This record gives sequence, C-alpha cells and structure tokens, in this order.
Amino acid sequence: MDKLIVEVRQHIATLTLNAPITKNALSDPDVCLPLIQKFDQFSQNLNVHCIILTGTGDVFCSGGNIKDIRDKKSIFAGDSLEVMDQYRSSVQRLAKAIWNCKLPVIAAVNGPAYGAGCDLAMMADIRIAAPTASFAENFLELGLISGDGGSWLLPKQIGLSRAAEMTFTADPVDAATALKWGLVSSVVPGKELLASANSLAARIARHPPQQLRASKRLMRESLQSGLDNILDMAAIYQGVFHQTREHKESVNALIERRAPIFNRQTGDAKRF
Repeated sequence: MDKLIVEVRQHIATLTLNAPITKNALSDPDVCLPLIQKFDQFSQNLNVHCIILTGTGDVFCSGGNIKDIRDKKSIFAGDSLEVMDQYRSSVQRLAKAIWNCKLPVIAAVNGPAYGAGCDLAMMADIRIAAPTASFAENFLELGLISGDGGSWLLPKQIGLSRAAEMTFTADPVDAATALKWGLVSSVVPGKELLASANSLAARIARHPPQQLRASKRLMRESLQSGLDNILDMAAIYQGVFHQTREHKESVNALIERRAPIFNRQTGDAKRF
C-alpha cells in the first residue's frame, strides 16, 4: 500500500497521506521522503499550478509515531548525533521543501493535526479545515520541542502570543478557535472538505503559472526582507511580465469579458 497517494488533475496535484495505522505519522520514512520528493518535483513542473495536501481516515497527521518515540525507532533511534542527523534528513528537509515550494499549497485538514502534523499544516500557504480538525503544538507533553521548525512557522501564521499559548500549554485548538485565531481560512463540513479545497485550487490554478509563482515568492520574501527589496523585485518581475503573452491575453480577455486562454507551458520552472 502506498503511504502517499498522488493525483494530478487540471493542473492541481493532490497529495494524500495514507498511513492510517500510524495516523499518518511523518516519522515514517515511507510518508516523509515521498512527500519531500513530490514537493520538489512539482515545484519544478509548470504544468502543476497548485498543490492540495490532506490525509486519509479521521486524522490529518499525528506527527511522530508515539511508539517509535518510546522504543527509539525510526528517526528517533541512536545517539544524540544520529538523532540530530535523522531530523535534518527527514522532517527538517520536508519543512524546507514545502515552505520553499514555488507553488501555492493548500492544507485540507480533515482531522487532528498534532505535533509535527500541526507544523505540517503551518507549512502550507492556505489552510481549510473540517469541523473535526484540531491543532496542537504538543511537544512539551513528550518532554521535547518542535524539531521541524514549528517555533518559526507558527508565530508567522498566528502571531507570537497565540503561538506561545499553543506551545507552552500544549493544549489542542479546535476548528472554531483555529478560525477565530486565523490559523485556518475557513471551516467547511467534512464531506465538503476536498470539494472546497479543489474549488479553491481551481480558482488559483486558472492563472498563468510563472506569474503565480512570482506572486508567492514576493510574499515569502516579504517575511524576511524590507520594503525596498520587495519593490526592487516587483519592478524586475513587472518588467518581464509586461512583455509576456499571458499578460496580453489576460488584458484582452478582461476587456472582452471572457475567460483568458493560455498555452500551458511544459518543462522545468527554473526562472522563478
């Protein structure tokens, strides 16, 4: 059984965690490593415009397998240096792969997202949730800290005060509270979650791919750069995009009150 199900339709890639026995634990190399590979692969593919990340069963992602943590197996095996290296080569690589992915990423959170599973959701650009979803930064309950970048990711999504509350208490946050805090964009009935995610992804994927990627990069850069740098980058991008067929077609379509028709590009997305 594949522990990661991959589907690509209409320029939208859907990645579904499929390890219900371990509640989609990221500490399983058969879950984590294929995720890294797919995010890296799709990031370079101009035929894919958006990624949806979700889980099978009742849980989005449980983070680390509690039995492996107890028994010192998988990435938790070995001495201090070995554990350090295993974190770096697994969940930390995943954090970089998703955060640096050139494509918009939607997390469709179908159930509890705990520990590294909570951080996994935070790596996405947009989160929508089922009413059964909950989020917990519960590492302290295990006598650990977030080893996959949660202390960096969470404050960027909900601010330092809320992130500190989640981290220091380790208490779960339900879907309604997550919506109130801005942790998710919307809460939809569970049966409608994937349909809602696909509808949102379709609204994103209809745009020209290079311009879409550049828009994401500007927002990512804005988290660590000043206004002057962002304005310089924006000027460069605009200089390029004003000369493109996609820009011309978009303007003509708007004036003519019709949907734009793009010649979808193939190959590697090396420019942006």
